Amino acid sequence: MLEKVEAWAAKVAGQRHLKALRDGIVLAMPLIIIGSVFLVLGNLPIPGYIELLQELGITAWFGKIVSASFGIMALVAVFGIANSLARDYDVDGISSGIIAISAYILVTPDLIAETGSGVNYTYLGSTGLFVAIVVGLISTEIFTFFIRKNWIIRMPEGVPPAVSQSFAALLPGFMVILFWAVTYILLELLGIENIHDLLTNTLGRPLSFIGSSIWGTLFMVGLNSFFWFLGIHGANTTNPIIQPVWLQNTDANRMAFEAGEELPNIITNEFMLNFVWMGGGGATIGLVIVLFFMSKSKQNKAMGQLSFFPGIFNINEPVLFGLPVVLNFKLLIPFILAPMATALITYYAMLLGLVAKPAGIVVPWTMPPIISGYLATGGKLSGAVIQVITVTVSTIIYYPFVRLTDQEKYKAEQKTDDSAS
Repeated sequence: MLEKVEAWAAKVAGQRHLKALRDGIVLAMPLIIIGSVFLVLGNLPIPGYIELLQELGITAWFGKIVSASFGIMALVAVFGIANSLARDYDVDGISSGIIAISAYILVTPDLIAETGSGVNYTYLGSTGLFVAIVVGLISTEIFTFFIRKNWIIRMPEGVPPAVSQSFAALLPGFMVILFWAVTYILLELLGIENIHDLLTNTLGRPLSFIGSSIWGTLFMVGLNSFFWFLGIHGANTTNPIIQPVWLQNTDANRMAFEAGEELPNIITNEFMLNFVWMGGGGATIGLVIVLFFMSKSKQNKAMGQLSFFPGIFNINEPVLFGLPVVLNFKLLIPFILAPMATALITYYAMLLGLVAKPAGIVVPWTMPPIISGYLATGGKLSGAVIQVITVTVSTIIYYPFVRLTDQEKYKAEQKTDDSAS
């Protein structure tokens, strides 16, 4: 039974469209992190600092940098998704990505002003992620269809490869743009002026319920741990589906934080990465602490030494596959329970106002706990304190289960040493 589930999960994780979603969104991460740095610099919790920046006119500069990095998430994602999927089909990924950007701009409503028209930053950022996903995937399927049918313009031999490649993409690209132009016109004729609102209401709301509610979050946490338990990368399997919702929530908090307004969301991408999955999937920071500080057996001590420092930086493959946690039923319960406990404790602490909500600042997932909590909440000590509490809880949850296996190994090692002497 486990083998069948493992095979199915591996197939899902390797599915080309899900891989394209994952790779496309990851492509935007450097810009998101860069934007977050300037978001922090523009909102340091120092008395008089923000007022000084405003007087010097620096606040507007920081805001422009944030919009030009964090604020073009969807534009980068549509290129990344189309490029990744096309490359998986062994066709020209760069051309596919560029054409997908054009299609995305085509279906996005213009912002009309007295000085002219343009594209609203609102739809270039996280708000446009659902449309970016749909446009990126469909555009690439159309593009690939024409390439595979060999319905392309071929240039004579001797023409530079770049020119030949551009002409090869001409007819497939034309059909992609034509498809989205007809779609845009049909939607307008039906009285639907904004495809972003349409897709958000049809696709976004069900996913938003799962991604923004504590019960949906617990389900995703359990699913993540289950896949990791089978030896399959949990985040790579589940995040392509649900991460767009978390990133939208992150960006909504970022805009509210910049405006000095109440933060609307608790569950964001940073809530999951920095407050739930501390140490990696399964909140294994508690596990490596137990192994490092509380083990008696030589084997567990050695594993604790190998996995502790990677674990502090949220890299847990050494302990997952070295201890192992994978397919180790003795550790399945804490592996599921620990991240659920950290999610529940943090969520309700933020809901009750005891801990600051994530401020929309993207902290690298490798940032150690306590530091990450402080940064993710916009420089609030409560963000670091709650991480101290949840790391302790994770350690307490793992301790009795590790102790049982540790005693078994320790006794076996003692018998081996006695027989050897």
